[in-house]
Amino acid sequence: MTHPNPQDKNNFLYPRSRYYGKFQPENLVFNANLQEFSQKISYITSLQTGGKLSVEEAYEQIRVLWKQLKHSKKELAIGVNKEI
Repeated sequence: MTHPNPQDKNNFLYPRSRYYGKFQPENLVFNANLQEFSQKISYITSLQTGGKLSVEEAYEQIRVLWKQLKHSKKELAIGVNKEI
């Protein structure tokens, strides 16, 4: 029997898609944050649908994640016109 590779497990549990937007470091970081947000939302909704989380617990976890994503967007100045 072969031993599972931890990297394969991470890639399976936390898949990352390629970034196709305009390359700027802040855009790349925000894209990674957005993908992580999406993955966590998927887990939360699955747990709630499966009866492992109440609606209130799911809502609260999603609300916290949304605030974190908004804070990330603000800190990275995504969507703000930058004058050079």
